[in-house]
Amino acid sequence: MTAPQHESLAALLASQSVADQQSVLKTLKPNEIERLEYEWAFWARQNQLQPQGDYRTWLVLAGRGFGKTRVGAETVRHWVESGRYKRIAIVARTSADCRKVMVEGESGILAVCPPWNKPLYEPSQRSLTWPNGALVTTYSAEDPKLLRGPQHDACWADEIATWQRPEAWDMLMFGLRLGDDPRAVVTTTPTPSKLIKDLLAATSTHVTRGSTYDNRANLAPAFFSSIITKYEGTRLGRQELLAEVLDDVPGALWTRATLDACRTEGHPDLMRLVVAIDPAVTSKEDSDCTGIVAAGLGIDGHGYVLADLTCKMSPEGWARRAVNAYYHYQADCIVAEANNGGDLVASVIRSVDGNVPVELVHASRGKHTRAEPIASFYEQNRVHHAGDGRNFDMLEDEMCNWSPSTHDASPDRMDALVWALTKLLLDEAGQHIVTYEDRVQISAY
Repeated sequence: MTAPQHESLAALLASQSVADQQSVLKTLKPNEIERLEYEWAFWARQNQLQPQGDYRTWLVLAGRGFGKTRVGAETVRHWVESGRYKRIAIVARTSADCRKVMVEGESGILAVCPPWNKPLYEPSQRSLTWPNGALVTTYSAEDPKLLRGPQHDACWADEIATWQRPEAWDMLMFGLRLGDDPRAVVTTTPTPSKLIKDLLAATSTHVTRGSTYDNRANLAPAFFSSIITKYEGTRLGRQELLAEVLDDVPGALWTRATLDACRTEGHPDLMRLVVAIDPAVTSKEDSDCTGIVAAGLGIDGHGYVLADLTCKMSPEGWARRAVNAYYHYQADCIVAEANNGGDLVASVIRSVDGNVPVELVHASRGKHTRAEPIASFYEQNRVHHAGDGRNFDMLEDEMCNWSPSTHDASPDRMDALVWALTKLLLDEAGQHIVTYEDRVQISAY
């Protein structure tokens, strides 16, 4: 009995007559029927089963409700039960996601493991240990340094498109070096991020695509009557339901092609340099990031983005990071928006170092309007991202994915970038700060 790609053997059996169902079940021994509940090959759709062949990464690119978490958990279970993999890493966007979804969730590892072969879960040790000695260690993508030393022979990365620090993937791959066939499974709903595109382009990646509709039989009818009806046929629906990787966002001020054309390895001498901050109001695990961007004005009149130092820290933590950047880049000042916690930024920074000048700027216009002249400079190739391009992956993702119509109202990195370049390139009236007279001075600089 072979099921089509979007059906399971269980669904196929359920579609048969009662007589045919009984005929099949009679071929099974009592203990086999008991174990059938935990037989993933029976319940899974064909596009949820591990592919055959030689690959390094299995990328499961699928819509919401496809069953991606179940795929990841069952893959880990299979690795353990095969006896081939003994040191496995599982990584989520945050430590809470790792625990609540990948380990303890309804489709997580603890739920899919049979009673006779359940791991011992020790949250304080971030570990699950099986009777055969296999060890799974949990990690948060927010803390890539924890992945710097450990070695693994397999890993599961969940919702990688939402990771705020893509270098966590690099650290994970550096440690994936045990055994004779290290493997990774990545389960995610896509965004047009560079990390996703790199995985899709890699010859060592096997890609499985799926949509929300593939798993309709197992989803609540209310989900389809409300969410599906609302987003079906929309751009967001194409991404979140059909798992399409959509390159250019309608209404976005930047495109991938524009940013690719603006890269440079170095920069000329800089006349002015600032560190800009877009502060988060709170510092909880689910809070926004604090955008921190360092940029300078070159003697050629062009803007140069030097670093994206965005982080999710306490006020004292992000203030210290900004102050360190101020000294490292020998900046003229730290710039912060007065409308959104500007007084807080100034007071916190002064508590870290009272000698650092802080300049507050006022937002009299909306994000899109403020960003438009900066985007124009990019189109004219008068702003450049200097240095290692991977340092700007998350910033560039945010720039290309945000528009007034998107649901992300807090593009922290982009906001910090706009404040930095506005300070360097525009005057208070919004006019280009480098006039003809300035050009003469710049030429003689």
